[in-house]
Amino acid sequence: MIIKSFALSDWQTNCFVVHSQDSKDCWIVDCGFEPTALLDYITDNDLHPVRIVLTHAHVDHIGSLEHIHELWPDVPILIHEDEKKFLDDPTLNLSAFTGMPIVAPAATKLLKHGDIMSFNDQEFEVRHTPGHSPGGIALIHHASKQAIVGDTLFANSIGRTDFPTSDIHQLMESIHSQLMNLPDDMTIYPGHGPSSSIGNERVNNPFLKN
Repeated sequence: MIIKSFALSDWQTNCFVVHSQDSKDCWIVDCGFEPTALLDYITDNDLHPVRIVLTHAHVDHIGSLEHIHELWPDVPILIHEDEKKFLDDPTLNLSAFTGMPIVAPAATKLLKHGDIMSFNDQEFEVRHTPGHSPGGIALIHHASKQAIVGDTLFANSIGRTDFPTSDIHQLMESIHSQLMNLPDDMTIYPGHGPSSSIGNERVNNPFLKN
């Protein structure tokens, strides 16, 4: 499974194109501002988006959702059921505080914890990871030991919890119960910064020390 990462805009939001070597279908995971590099990759590789999946709906992860939806209006938009109201509420998605209020397209399918999303002959597990945002999710591809974890866990850090709908206790519970029980050699792709592994975070992340 190929997970291609793009750090978009001044926010340096990691957004992803997910695809396999034997198919031209792909997923877009998160839609940050200034998505030219991501869109060029799709075009250059003759890929065809079949899903847009959002790890959560803060402004830096939905900044180009409307534009991408206009390019592929029939491609479904998926988000956790606890995050759906963020898409069209600039206060909840934090865009109201940037001077660029965003009312994004509505989700066409709502996800919940434990969902299995099929992708050709592959499967991704959805894990609900609230704390940074109420409807945050991680997408786990067990077969290749890769996980997209949104803004829940970073390399040697954790997601912010100083937003109105954030909760540090929920975040830590999500990290420990939903991510740190993954294998040490599971590669994680956060919403910002470099990739890491569960094993590295278990040993080196100062926020996870007892």
